Amino acid sequence: MNSEPDNENLEAETSLNQQNDPRPPTVMQVLPELMTGGVERGTVDVAGAIIEGGGRSIVVSAGGTMTHELNRVGAEHFELPVASKNPFVIRQNIQRLADLAREQNVDIIHARSRAPAWSAYYAARRTKTHFVTTFHGTYGHSNWFKRRYNAVMTKGERVIAISDFIAGHIRKIYGVPSSNIRVIPRGIDIDKFDANKVSQERRIKLASEWRLPDDRPIIILPGRLTRWKGQTVFIQAIKNLNRKDIQCLMVGSDQGREDYRLELERQIESYGMQNIIHVVDHCDDMPAAYMLTDVVVSASTDPEAFGRVVVEGQALGRPVIGTNHGGSKETIVEGETGWLAEPNDPDSLAEALTKVLGLSEEQRVKVAERAIGHIRMHYSKEIMCAKTLDVYNELIAGDAA
Repeated sequence: MNSEPDNENLEAETSLNQQNDPRPPTVMQVLPELMTGGVERGTVDVAGAIIEGGGRSIVVSAGGTMTHELNRVGAEHFELPVASKNPFVIRQNIQRLADLAREQNVDIIHARSRAPAWSAYYAARRTKTHFVTTFHGTYGHSNWFKRRYNAVMTKGERVIAISDFIAGHIRKIYGVPSSNIRVIPRGIDIDKFDANKVSQERRIKLASEWRLPDDRPIIILPGRLTRWKGQTVFIQAIKNLNRKDIQCLMVGSDQGREDYRLELERQIESYGMQNIIHVVDHCDDMPAAYMLTDVVVSASTDPEAFGRVVVEGQALGRPVIGTNHGGSKETIVEGETGWLAEPNDPDSLAEALTKVLGLSEEQRVKVAERAIGHIRMHYSKEIMCAKTLDVYNELIAGDAA
């Protein structure tokens, strides 16, 4: 992916092949629920692209708050209990999905999560429908049973990997041939993560809610409160900086992990940094949150499958620090659009923070320009959707050949 396609080429790429077929192709995406998340957002984005490309878009899930967004883009939603991991329900869903695929003349079934993928896979076999999967993470694969359960995500005629890291993982662990894999990174909404479209009013409102000082650099670590996101490493790195003139925020819901939140608060208190580091709950306006900050950090101790935080930060022109593994390693151009720290290494993270906090205003402007251009060229939702429709077209074209 060397350059962003121009509008004319993008329009061509995002149309669905309808040769030799009087009706528009129908794609059915299947996922557990339509709640907020990267998988769900990608599903809605692709659903809209299918419609815009002249196809018909169906989504099957157990429902959720994002169903209204599907309606807005013109997609059709069918509610089935596909979020269940109960083997009996999964088996029943095979026939439900097969019946739906026949009734709706579905051409391609695209599964985005493991439990519904088992039902979708066998439904596709029963109906002789093309089957596509998206491999969104490494999943747990420490024993035979887990690998067997995960393996359904490798059974697509085309397996979409959301990063080169994930592509390498599924080749190594599951033996999927490269010819079946298509690497399509997640795409973000460039309009949403555009610094020129984040109003001063939004920034002021959030700064007031969080009681942020005007005279200190702000460092943010976004992400749900879970150990592998590296909050403890971040706290230790801030301690190692030994600076009192900064304000640090860890922004994310504990999602019921109250013991871990308390552990973090105790660690902060034990270092006497209650006035420097604050744990903030879920934020509904992350573009404004990023724009309030001088450094965006992702400190994940395990490899990120993609690394959404550092991509969003770069899109807004903020200096970012990610960890030197997984998807983050691919989305940051070291020293040009961001910096990398070694995973689970507070000293390395503190060193990177020192570099970023020491940037002159001129250097920050140059980093911002490079970062914004980099993300727009490689990680927009338009590029993600165009490449996904390319995968569908591969299969449809094969039918016409």
